[in-house]
Order: sequence, then C-alpha cells, then structure tokens
Amino acid sequence: MSQSLSLNRKTGHRSANFVVLLCFVTIVADGYDLIVYGSTVPAILAFKEWAITPAQAGVIGSVALMGMLIGALTVGAVTDIWGRRKIMLVCIAWFSISMIITSLAPNAEVFAMMRFVAGLGLGGVVPTAIALTVEYSPKNRRQFNNALMYSGYFVGGILTALLALALLPATDFRVMYAIGAFPLVAVLPVAWRHLPESIVFLTAKSRQEEARVLTEQYGIAPRDIEPTPLPKSEKAVPDRLAGIRTLFHARYLAGTMLFAAASFCGLLLVYGLNTWLPNIMKTAGYGLGSSLSFLLVLNCGAIIGTVVVSKVADKVGVKPVAIAGFIAATGSVFALSANLPAAWLFAAVAVAGLGTGSQILVNGFVATYYPDTSRATALGWSLGVGRIGAILGPAIGGAVAASTLGYQWSFYVFSGFALLGALFIAFVPRRPAEIDSPLLHTHP
Repeated sequence: MSQSLSLNRKTGHRSANFVVLLCFVTIVADGYDLIVYGSTVPAILAFKEWAITPAQAGVIGSVALMGMLIGALTVGAVTDIWGRRKIMLVCIAWFSISMIITSLAPNAEVFAMMRFVAGLGLGGVVPTAIALTVEYSPKNRRQFNNALMYSGYFVGGILTALLALALLPATDFRVMYAIGAFPLVAVLPVAWRHLPESIVFLTAKSRQEEARVLTEQYGIAPRDIEPTPLPKSEKAVPDRLAGIRTLFHARYLAGTMLFAAASFCGLLLVYGLNTWLPNIMKTAGYGLGSSLSFLLVLNCGAIIGTVVVSKVADKVGVKPVAIAGFIAATGSVFALSANLPAAWLFAAVAVAGLGTGSQILVNGFVATYYPDTSRATALGWSLGVGRIGAILGPAIGGAVAASTLGYQWSFYVFSGFALLGALFIAFVPRRPAEIDSPLLHTHP
C-alpha cells in the first residue's frame, strides 16, 4: 500500500472524486446562503424596527433569486469562454463577501439589495459545479455523482435549520448571515489550490498539453471527454456563440424549451417551500422549533431520496425517474394541506423533499443531453430561465400568507407546479444523437 501511495505521488495521480467533493462543499455554501432566508423569515417578520409585511418578505425572498437569474444566464455562457475554474473562484469570493455585508445591513432596503448582489454570485456556482462534476465523472456514474454533489444544497439547508434552532432563540437573525461568509476562509483557498480547469474547455482553447496532463492525473478515459458531434450546420460556426446556437438548433429546440419549463416548476417548488415552510407551519399552530424541524426534515428527505433515485437513473435512464420524482412531490405536497397526524405529516414533508430534489435530476438530464462543448451554456440557460420560477416561488408564498386564504392554498399551488414539471419532462424528445444512431444509445 505504501508503494502505491508513493507511485501516486511520483506520477501526480489525483482522485476525480476530489473535484466532486470541492463542488459539493461549494454547493453546501450555496444552499446555506439561499435557505438561510427561509429560516429567518419568522424572525424578520417579528423585527419591529423594519416592520416588514408577509408580502414584502416574499418580495425580498425573490430578490436574491433575481440576482441568481442574471448570474446563471451570464455565467452559463461566459464559462465556455473564460473557463469553469476562474468563474467558480470568483463566485465563491463574491457571495461570501456579500453575506458579510448583508449581516450588517442597517435597514430592509439595504438588506434586500445585498441579497440581490449575493444572488449574482450564487447563480454562477450551480451550472459551473454541475459541468465540472459531470465532466470529471465516469459516464456510468454521472447522474449519481451529480446528485451526490448537488445534494450539498440540501445539506446547506440542514445546516441552516440546525443553526437556526440553536441560535435564533438567543441571538439576532443577522448572525445567520454572517456565518454565510465562512467559505471565504474555508473553501476558497482549497479550491484555488486544487480545483482543476475543465478538460473540454482546455481542448476547445487548443491547450492540448494542459488537457492531456489533467486527463492522466485524474485517470479520465479520453472517450469520456470527447465532445459530442455537433449538427453539421454548427460545425461551421467557430465563434463564441456556437454553444448558444446549438441550444436553439432545430434538433435541440424542443428539449431546450421543455427543460427550461421543467426547471421553472422545479425551482419554484424548491425555493417556495424552503422559503415559506417554517412560516406556514408556524401559522398552522406549530412553535418556532417545530416549524424549523419541518425545514430540517424537508432537506433530509431531499438528500436521501435524490441520492438513491439518481443511482436508479444511471441504470434505467434519468427521464422516467425525474417524472416519478415530480409526481411524488405532487402527492406529498398536496397531502400537507390535510390535517394529518404528526408522524404522517413529517413523512409527507420527507417525500416532498425527495420531490424538490427532482430538480437535481433535471440538471443531470440537461448536462448529458447536449454536446459537451455546450454543457455549461445549456445548464446556464435551463437554470437561468428556471430562476423565474424560483423568483415567483417565494413571492407566491408571500402573497398567499398576506391574503385571506388559508395556509393550505400554498400547498395547493406548489403541488400544481410539481405536476406541471412531470408533464414537461415527459414530453422531452430523445437526444438527437440517439435518434441518428440507435446502436450507440446510452441512457441520458
């Protein structure tokens, strides 16, 4: 064993799993910084100095996601120009510093503005992390590794709930935002030293020697990183817009539109529930501790469920599993509107968590549907348009909370969007490469 370790040091071999781990830790921070708002909504509503109404709280919850929309749409395109590594490092520094300033906000207006600024950096992290994870994973583990990595978002939610349970009863809600700056000192230095550049990006930039070294160091099979052939009309487009042109080529257009629509529904469900579930349950008569416990269970269900079903997706294909996840979310979220016994209520929340994790499967589907050279652009488009749903999720929850309708109507609306997500994924056509060459078929 010692000889093997010595050989690895001499040859410079590195584990591709470490890339997945770095992306996972970054997504944990991303998840914390987003879900932290949901855990602090009851405290912010009770903060008399700001006198925020539920409707205004919903708008503030959407502001960070507006920033993410701009960040995802912008970064999804520029990563194919500037490289995944550089964008990832900039985004980590950006959202960490923004969280420090957010914790010092003197009023609600500055607080909302800094949530928007933080969202710009948070929006760039997700498509970049997914692209790197998929690229550095073996083809037979891409869905599983992507789900494992992106489950970091829900780990961030669990950390948020645990810290809120421990800190909010005795401290100001600002402390929760100050903690969000932790990646600046704990994650950024490690990523700066160890995060590799995209091999596909290096190859596309004619930096073959750097790409070859990384391929050898990480034990990546060349066939796993060879770009998927582009449509003939795209081969003649060497400009920087080639990735975007591919998305809207006739062969990919239907998938591009349907993925965006499914992401709209998936992200509306994720951010709507994570923002308003604690306050909805508090309105239903549960104490602050119990209402935060529901947030904890929601994210635990998301982690366990999506990691397990993603393993199934690697074997049978991601499409049917993503549809099943959305359908599970439809039933469980609707069930939350009923007066269930506590045990059944927590079980329904856990299944709802699995359903919110359907967005992870949609991301994995997108990452393997398009040519490798367009992967980050496709993810940026899907997640960017999907952020419109994320923006509406908290706003819808706030509107229902401010209305005379019962809290049950929040669950009715969220379950309806989960059902739409299942329908959109069901209509996604087969990959063009599979249609052209059935003998080369692999599950998306």
